[in-house]
Amino acid sequence: MLQHLDTPSLLLDRAKLERNCESMRRRVHPHGLVLRPHVKTAKSVEVTQRALDAPTGPITVSTVREAEYFFDHGFRDMLYAVGMVAHKVPRIAELTKRGARVSTIVDSVEGAKALVDASARAGVRIPAMIEIDSDGHRAGVVPKSPRLLEVAEALGPSLLGVMTHAGESYNCTSVDAIAAMAQREREAVVQSAEALRTSGHACPVVSVGSTPTVTFAPSFKGVTEVRTGVYMFHDLVMAGLGVCVIDDIAISVLASVIGHQPERHWIITDAGWMALSRDRGTSKQKVDQGFGLVCNAYGVPVEDLVVVDANQEHGIVARRDGGPIDLARYPVGSLLRILPNHACATAAQHGEYHVLQDNVPVETWERFGGW
Repeated sequence: MLQHLDTPSLLLDRAKLERNCESMRRRVHPHGLVLRPHVKTAKSVEVTQRALDAPTGPITVSTVREAEYFFDHGFRDMLYAVGMVAHKVPRIAELTKRGARVSTIVDSVEGAKALVDASARAGVRIPAMIEIDSDGHRAGVVPKSPRLLEVAEALGPSLLGVMTHAGESYNCTSVDAIAAMAQREREAVVQSAEALRTSGHACPVVSVGSTPTVTFAPSFKGVTEVRTGVYMFHDLVMAGLGVCVIDDIAISVLASVIGHQPERHWIITDAGWMALSRDRGTSKQKVDQGFGLVCNAYGVPVEDLVVVDANQEHGIVARRDGGPIDLARYPVGSLLRILPNHACATAAQHGEYHVLQDNVPVETWERFGGW
């Protein structure tokens, strides 16, 4: 029973998780694409296995620790999708010597040379993708930049392909805008791959990835694989983008009511930002969900309640419009569940998932952290 769990606790609805994973497979496989799920949100073997066609299929990681952890649990094909630096090469090299195929990404000549030199010193060849900047959001080589061929020359035989992540899709305001961003994302990597091939470089892998763009992409022509991650759980940001509905969100934080402030129309819980994170990803969307949308113990949103503020160990729950609450419905000791703005940030606050089947805890799955 939920009443037997300590609070705050991270809950995971297994049926919703499996439904979300199956939905992404149905989206990707008809196009002949490799699905390489990003496991930075999950950080769990059990969650990741449910996202794959095979228990140890290809994955994307964002920390070397993730690569090491998943290797120790049987995974062999991994893309480390953060710009590579030389001092991390020995750990990747060790995994390579143990039988892993860990590919990396670079977006500069300096980074490419450092990777090749450090790999040679370690006695291995570590394949690398060139990161392409498809949206001006973060890192990468701008399409058609001379730097693309310069980086490719620096990588030499280590060049594996091109990849991009359209993170700017999280700031789109309509499904049409996401679809347009997806087309821009695709064109950026496909054109870059064609430029490399024209110059004599093999470019077998053309990789795109963000849950919004993969969900609404009008075409995957020229793409070989997709990397998506948050779709396993979904969150309020995804719901605000139209990628999912509230009922698709598979994780929540279980909290106890620890007090009231009647004059302010507040409920006080024991789930502050240490349990929820400080992420305010919905603040620029049409519906601002505060620090999280409040549900009853069965996961159903109630009374238009949100977490309007959060201290380290205290969450302040109020109506979205600031109006009065029937506090008798929420006595001290009663349970609430909070849906997260950003699944990655909220899950990162916890060391385990309490897995639910029909709202009953049935298992506990380890979740790890670190770099």
